[in-house]
Amino acid sequence: MAVEGEEQELREAVRKLESAVASLEARLSRLEASGVRAEAPPPVSTVAVATPPVAPAPERRDLEAHLGTYWLSRLGIVALIIGIAYLITYRFGELGMLARVVAGYVLSAGLGAFGVWLARRHELFGRIVFGGGLALAYFVTYALHFLPSVRVIESQALALVLLALLVIGIVVIAHRMQSETVAGVALFLGLHTGMLSEITTFTLFSTTLLAAGALFFLVQNRWVVVPLSSLVAVYSTHIVWALRDDGVAPGAPERERLLLSLGFIVLYFLLFSVALLARPRELSMRACLAFALLNWVGLALLGGYEVARWSDDHLFTFFVTLALAQGACAVAARARHAPGALFHAYLSLTAITLALAMPARHEDAKLVAAWAVTGLGTGLAARGANSPVLRWVGVLILFTALGTCEALTPDHRPLFATLFLFFVFVERAGTVLWPGTTRPEVHRGDSLLQAACAAGSGLALVGLVGGLMPEGLVTLGWVVAAFGLFALGFAVHERWYRLAALAVLGLALLRLLVVDLGNLPADQRILTFILLGVMLLVISYTYTRLRHRKS
Repeated sequence: MAVEGEEQELREAVRKLESAVASLEARLSRLEASGVRAEAPPPVSTVAVATPPVAPAPERRDLEAHLGTYWLSRLGIVALIIGIAYLITYRFGELGMLARVVAGYVLSAGLGAFGVWLARRHELFGRIVFGGGLALAYFVTYALHFLPSVRVIESQALALVLLALLVIGIVVIAHRMQSETVAGVALFLGLHTGMLSEITTFTLFSTTLLAAGALFFLVQNRWVVVPLSSLVAVYSTHIVWALRDDGVAPGAPERERLLLSLGFIVLYFLLFSVALLARPRELSMRACLAFALLNWVGLALLGGYEVARWSDDHLFTFFVTLALAQGACAVAARARHAPGALFHAYLSLTAITLALAMPARHEDAKLVAAWAVTGLGTGLAARGANSPVLRWVGVLILFTALGTCEALTPDHRPLFATLFLFFVFVERAGTVLWPGTTRPEVHRGDSLLQAACAAGSGLALVGLVGGLMPEGLVTLGWVVAAFGLFALGFAVHERWYRLAALAVLGLALLRLLVVDLGNLPADQRILTFILLGVMLLVISYTYTRLRHRKS
């Protein structure tokens, strides 16, 4: 019976194999009918080994060719336009009125026509020369009113209208050509030639017109280099004007000069801010940050200088107003769905500006307290805004207060205690203790910032306890501070406080061995060693219990 069973199983297996072979033969027939043929592999000697395509090596930029074609052309046109500008300034006064106008525009038209002719053979080089012709036309129009030796137009309003029309013409031409080269050369040279002579309110009006033209390219074409260089040139021109005593008419009141200067600075700030926030999502993050930072630096430096020149009493109001303006820009950036980095940058600049305002109003202990409150508010606001960068700014402001605490305040113990609590609050604001867990989750995984907060709280606690202890027991005070940091670290389940405690403990032991052993009286030495030993044993016992609990 067993033999018959085995034979039956063998027949069943043979039947399955035959069925599988039949299905394979049918499938092969279908494949052959559809034109697919199984081909025998070629002999080994004829097999071509397929090699992956090799990516072409990146073309190395020829430094000599780049310098000769790119930079020399730009430096050449700058030198040429400056030379012609000096020619107009010092020699055109010898010509008649009509000859001055005709000669100036003939020179600019000739240079522009030469650039068009060159562009047929070498497009980039020709456009550089053509942009120089446009810049020269701008300078001629500027000189017809401003330069006394060439003056033809007496009305400042008419001169500004002509300059505005010319700037519009430059913008239209460069936009139709879609040439950032033409726009950049023309506007840059126009801004630069305005600085070759005396700078007055007319110069500032003209540079503002050029800046508005450059910002058109930022909003419409999303070009970055042209408006960014214009931003630097506009603020640079204003710096030169602000440092001169002849920025306004002789005898003009200082208040009038201040209002005029601040009016221009605010105008620059608004122009560049509005242009940046018009369509921020179409700009790169680097470009957004560059515009926001440079615009803030220009307004803060120039505005602060002008207000301080008038009266230090108004510096606080100025910086607070600037902080509110940065906050408004942050709100606009969020509403315009700008890149997150731009939103965080505006928030950070708001906090930094507030910190800059504090020395204008407070001194000594009040200044340290003001910085401490600013740092705490910034760190807590970062939690609501979900901004790690803003938290870093808050921590840095707290460190500024900590660094100046002992130097500026005679009784600094209350401030050290306040700073200790503030560092802990800012660090805890970045963690979330979920229900049912004993380990806090780090907000955005920013452990480095937690380490900074733990270090700040450790330094503040060392300063506090060190100030409370007698002079001979400073080392013991450091040990007490380390013990407090250990207790805090175990209480909030944060290892960075415990690591900071270990660092403070190491410094205390080093001081004990190097300084105290040879200088302390016997009673203080006994007390220090006994309390040190007790605290070390308590800390070690706590670590031992935690280790056994985990195991």
